[in-house]
Amino acid sequence: MLENIVNTVEFLRSRGFIAPEAGIVLGTGLGGLTTAIENQIEIPYADIPDFPLSTVKGHAGKLIYGDFGGKKIVAMKGRFHFYEGYGSEQVTFPIRVMKQLGIRALFLSNAAGGTNPDYKIGDIMIIKDHISLLPNPLLGPNDERIGPRFPDMSEAYDRQLIAKAETIAGRLGIPVTRGVYLSTTGPTFETPAEYRYFRTIGADAVGMSTTPEVITARHMSVPCFAVSIITDLGVEGKIEFTTHESVQLAAEQSERKMTMIMKELIASF
Repeated sequence: MLENIVNTVEFLRSRGFIAPEAGIVLGTGLGGLTTAIENQIEIPYADIPDFPLSTVKGHAGKLIYGDFGGKKIVAMKGRFHFYEGYGSEQVTFPIRVMKQLGIRALFLSNAAGGTNPDYKIGDIMIIKDHISLLPNPLLGPNDERIGPRFPDMSEAYDRQLIAKAETIAGRLGIPVTRGVYLSTTGPTFETPAEYRYFRTIGADAVGMSTTPEVITARHMSVPCFAVSIITDLGVEGKIEFTTHESVQLAAEQSERKMTMIMKELIASF
């Protein structure tokens, strides 16, 4: 795997992706953050060696390099999912490439269904921990040149970055919560019984991504910060018919606030 990573990194560096300090992964309906990136270099995933293709509406499928929050960053405008038919190595390959490019921290976002009865659509939840019901991306042979066989996950989401984000959100007057994110394979939205189960085992929100990327980043000792935009509710009495389009719309409505927090957070780390 390392040889493929190095090959992709050499290609990106030849196209101007030089020494980014932060990596960003943007979820469903949240790609608009990229409009705030200055001096952009943009490459479609289809043109990048060993990159999969994003097949989901709301995921543009582009890798973007530029200036954001006063730092050089590399951003994924659209991610990859198990439900698209990709394996662990393909889903997380871009995270390994970002690390090899030089990022010092990874910032992620997703759209999620709220299982916490106190949540409402449009809330921004800072992820403090996760429950991963997706296949672990570290299954199989381990390359010690990349990371250890048994990485620690006691601080999957960096406490200092969480504290800074809460301070920034308070100063900007943006309400945020802390919660536990649970990931499933999808692509179906959850049944009422599944929502009840996820809440019972400790989840505040549920989605179809993020945890494999975080596990992969922590395998390489990259600090992580992630937020969920609550786009629908899995709370008894509040469950409504959900479509991918309704999720996109709800995410887009909170995107500006998330961008403000992310920009100042990246500037401060």
